[in-house]
Amino acid sequence: DDQRAAEIIRRLRRMLSKAPPEVVDTDLNDTVREAIGFLMPLTNRSRIALKYAPAATRLPIKGDIVQLQQVVLNLIMNAMDALAIAEVTKREIAVTTRRSGADAELIVSDTGTGLRTGDLKHIFEPFYTTKPHGMGMGLAIVRTIVEAHHGQISAENLPSGGALFTVRLPIA
Repeated sequence: DDQRAAEIIRRLRRMLSKAPPEVVDTDLNDTVREAIGFLMPLTNRSRIALKYAPAATRLPIKGDIVQLQQVVLNLIMNAMDALAIAEVTKREIAVTTRRSGADAELIVSDTGTGLRTGDLKHIFEPFYTTKPHGMGMGLAIVRTIVEAHHGQISAENLPSGGALFTVRLPIA
């Protein structure tokens, strides 16, 4: 864990110093699993069920592992924030990976109240926030990372309540 944390700090420093990303071959399942490992103690303390359903097969992608983990962490943390203020009985975050044609998909959903319709149009814009004390940078950074990996991200509300974010990355 210490070595992993040191590697994350090193790569984040590279990212912040405008150094080129460290693009490597990786499996999206493993990248997501590792990021979830960082958050499990926090979700357990918050009494939120964090469920991960990895794809049955490898999802080979090319990318900077730390940046991709930052995407996963941000989406899950946002879901946790949504559940912290939602008055719901079921407090759950579901993370799924799967193959869809030529893409690997990462899907993060929660059982909160979802996003206001007007927010869906602007949710990925810099400085746009739905949180009282938010800066509006998290999802803008997520979109930048996803697009730098030649992918796409979308957000929608679930009919049963809660938000759903889908990240699509090209299979290597």
